[in-house]
Amino acid sequence: MTKSLSESINQLAPEVAEFFDEDTHTFSYVVCDPTSSSCAIIDSVWNLDYASGGLNSYSADNIIGYIESNDLDVEWIIETHVHADHVSAASYIKNALGGKIAISAEISVVQETFAKVFNEDKDFPCDGSQFDYLFEDNEAYKIGNLEAIALHTPGHTPACMTHLIGDAAFVGDTIFMPLGGTARADFPGGSANHLYDSIQKILSLPGETRLFMCHDYSPERPDLAFESSVIEESEFNIHVNSKVAKNKFVEMREARDQTLDMPRYILPSLQINMRAGHLPDPEDNGLSYLKIPINAFK
Repeated sequence: MTKSLSESINQLAPEVAEFFDEDTHTFSYVVCDPTSSSCAIIDSVWNLDYASGGLNSYSADNIIGYIESNDLDVEWIIETHVHADHVSAASYIKNALGGKIAISAEISVVQETFAKVFNEDKDFPCDGSQFDYLFEDNEAYKIGNLEAIALHTPGHTPACMTHLIGDAAFVGDTIFMPLGGTARADFPGGSANHLYDSIQKILSLPGETRLFMCHDYSPERPDLAFESSVIEESEFNIHVNSKVAKNKFVEMREARDQTLDMPRYILPSLQINMRAGHLPDPEDNGLSYLKIPINAFK
């Protein structure tokens, strides 16, 4: 008999430490194996001052300090997708602590799309080789003794993944807290149809599975919230609870997306994040430059 996803990994509960970047409303996580010193970092942030072009590492340094003070060993630096709302600190953290930078194998689809948008030269490879490791759908891996599975959950972008680690799932931008609903699906390669199907995959996990969000955008709640569960989302999510049919969700999502502005950091984020958190190669004056394509995202 074929095992279900929940049966195919042990239910050892990872220790999870959250880190919040107020400027981008982003949660990063350190996920620790409780039986060893091994850990993974998920969705780190490199702080950008858009006005000056300055990069600051205070959010990443908080994570580095936590790992060093707890004598942890970084095995993985995971990106749930190519973020459009913040710059990844993956390369900065790897330089400080080691570990493998990993993302979905579908990163090549995103790179091919945005290499054209930013008119990258022929030397920019669209094969994911900027990353140390590319996860395939349903691929099993380990963080110390913690068993994990990478699940392809496209819709927000073609390369989104949810990482099921023990009894916890890190959902990226696929789904938000119940009052926050769901992520947009109007970026190039996005699909409200695919997003609905991906969310159903997440909601098919055991009800007690802990779900960790990448963002908290909800203005109605005075306190930050980053952890939900399959049961809570199935019952109370304002966009995709168990009573919402796929056609109604797609209709709502597509209409809502037409009202949304582009994320503030989309142009710098995409250029850096599709490079695994590396800056474009310096020019002959030693400086790296980012492009602003005019009218690329009307």
